[in-house]
Parts: sequence; structure tokens; C-alpha cells
Amino acid sequence: MSIYVGNLSYEVTQEHLNQTFGEYGTVKRVQLPADRETGRMRGFAFVEMSTEAEEAAAIEALDGAEWMGRDLKVNKAKPREERGGNAGGGNWGNNDRGGNSRRY
Repeated sequence: MSIYVGNLSYEVTQEHLNQTFGEYGTVKRVQLPADRETGRMRGFAFVEMSTEAEEAAAIEALDGAEWMGRDLKVNKAKPREERGGNAGGGNWGNNDRGGNSRRY
């Protein structure tokens, strides 16, 4: 399981997160998503720690704490929901009928 960290400063780096969360245990991984078009940080991150106890300690200590000029939102990350369905529209582009009709 990992920790969701929201309301981050856009200047935050992986090193900042490693150092801050490292005070509560061993940080295994940090993901700091950036916008694909601009390259700018998106204002949130995911932090994975070695144990559930370390994660719980970090969440307890850092949720609502002021850090780098912002009040953090820190909680257990929720699983990503699957995007799916054909809401409102059929299967465009995978249609053998569109313009390929046989003439007899």
C-alpha cells in the first residue's frame, strides 16, 4: 500500500519527500507525477514505505501539517479505478462497415 500526499508545493522534489517521510521509517519509493504537456508538478505524490506501521506514523504526523507553505493532505492511497465503458458513443474506428462496403 502507499500513501497519497496532496496539496504539495509545485517546487517539491523527490528528495524533499524522501527526507520528510524518512523521519517516520524507510521510504521504498516516491512517485511525483508531472503534467504531460507542461512538465510541471501536479501538486500531489505517492510515497511507499517499508511497513504499515511506518505509513501509519507518517500519516498521523503529517496529515494537516503545514509544509513548504501549504497544509498537507496525507492518507492511504486508494486503488486507481479502471477507466472503461463506451459512454455515449459506440465503437468508432473499429468498424469494418465504414466506407468498406462491398459492391456486388
